[in-house]
Order: sequence, then C-alpha cells, then structure tokens
Amino acid sequence: MASPAHGETTGPGQPKIILHWLEVSRAHRILFLFEELGVPYELKTYKRTKERLAPPELKDVHPLGKSPVVTIETPGSTTPIVLAESAAIAEYFCDYYGKGTSLVPSRYQEGKDGQIGAETESWLRYRMFMHYAEGSLMPFMVLSLIVGSEYFQVSRRRHQALTKSAIRNAPVPFFIKPITNSVAGKIESSYLQRNMKSHYDFLEAQLATSPDGGDYLCGKDITAADIMLLFPLEAGQTRSGFTQSQYPKIWAYVERLHERDAYKRAVAKVVEIEGEFKTTL
Repeated sequence: MASPAHGETTGPGQPKIILHWLEVSRAHRILFLFEELGVPYELKTYKRTKERLAPPELKDVHPLGKSPVVTIETPGSTTPIVLAESAAIAEYFCDYYGKGTSLVPSRYQEGKDGQIGAETESWLRYRMFMHYAEGSLMPFMVLSLIVGSEYFQVSRRRHQALTKSAIRNAPVPFFIKPITNSVAGKIESSYLQRNMKSHYDFLEAQLATSPDGGDYLCGKDITAADIMLLFPLEAGQTRSGFTQSQYPKIWAYVERLHERDAYKRAVAKVVEIEGEFKTTL
C-alpha cells in the first residue's frame, strides 16, 4: 500500500522530484542523501506485503517494482523521468546538487586536472565505495537472510524481518529438516562467514587509514559513498560476526552516520508519515 506524496514542492516551472520509498529497504539511503544535499523532494511511502515483498503498486512506477525509485516530472513533459538503482540515483543528484559540498570529493590533485593517475585518494575511494556497497558487500547480506536464523541475530535496536522462505525456516517435512539445516550450515561455514569476515576486516582497515586521518571512508567529511555503505552495515549489526568489540571503527562509523542531522531529519519524516521507522533486511 502506498501513501500520498508528502514534503517539499518546487516552484512553478521547476521539476517535481518524488522519492518512492519502501519500508525496510535501500531507499532510506536516498532519503538521507536528499537531506544532506538539500534536494527539494516529495516523499511517497510504501508498505511491504505480508510476505515482506514490495507491493504491486511499485510496478506502476518501474517495471521491476523495486525501491528506491525516483520520478522527476519536468514542466512541459507528459512522461516523467524514472531513475532506479541506488548508486545511479545518488550520482545523478550529486551531479546537480553536490557541487561545493563534501558529498563528492575533489577528483584531481591540484594543478593536475584531467591527467590519468592524478586523482586524489579521497576521490578514488569515493568512486570505488559508491559501487562496492551493492556490488561486493550487499550480496552477502542478502545471502545471510536466505540461509536463515543461525547467522541472523537481532540486536536490541533492530526489527526482525526473517522470511519463511529462509533455508533453515523452510516449511519442509520434519525428515527433510536435517538436510536443509546441513545445506545452510555448509553455506555459512565454507562461504558466508569467511567472506563476511574479509569484508569487515577490509572496512575496519579502510577506516583506520582514511585520508588525513578522517572519520569517514574517504576522509574527514562525509561523502555519498558513506551513505551508500550505511544500509548494509546496519544490516550487519543484526548478524553474528559483527560486534562492537570485534570492529570498533566500523561500529563507531555507523553510529556517527546515525548522529548526522540529515539522517535524523530523514527518520523524522518517515515517522511523521508512517508512525514508526525501522531498518533491517
């Protein structure tokens, strides 16, 4: 089920930007980004079905029926522009609203504009992490949900969202259950846990070596890449293998992002419309 659009509207002759926001989804990163960039937007929220899937109304916006999706209605056009995929949406709006902000680091070292190999470390990290979140890290988060409960631990601050289709919780006859548990266990021990540890170790080291001793992945200031990383790391806080004692820098990094005014405004907007806010896979 979808809500009416809420929020700011641009003036006459200006495009109308609508963020189609699905609860418990990657879409909250875009809402966070919009608040950081000062994008004038309207927010349309959607509830998941009883099966925890996206509602059919989202297919009226984009054929895949996923979120986030942003529509842009421009004056004089009868067909809105439809943007999908988190990183693509983030890069699109950073191109228009990110100039003069920290959200996109300076690309080249001083006096070396346009030279191959003269990019700043901050920009190289930014470009990589913008796509690392979905391309490398997120697939393991999704797999941990599919595998099931042994690798899924709900923290005190998160909402449990395990589906009945998880391998460990699959509705199979009792004599099949040992087989599904064995399959899930093999995936966890031989593949999932090993890869997740590699990613957490990598991110902890990246934060320890941030340019100029910064608190964010690309330096002293937040970038759009940090916002892209937030959702999978929030999901990681609900899973075993990621604790504050094991990865103190990552844990503090997530909390630092949660303390930003833009993040708090994004949460408040959802609470105003939905009455609550929750985030997990």
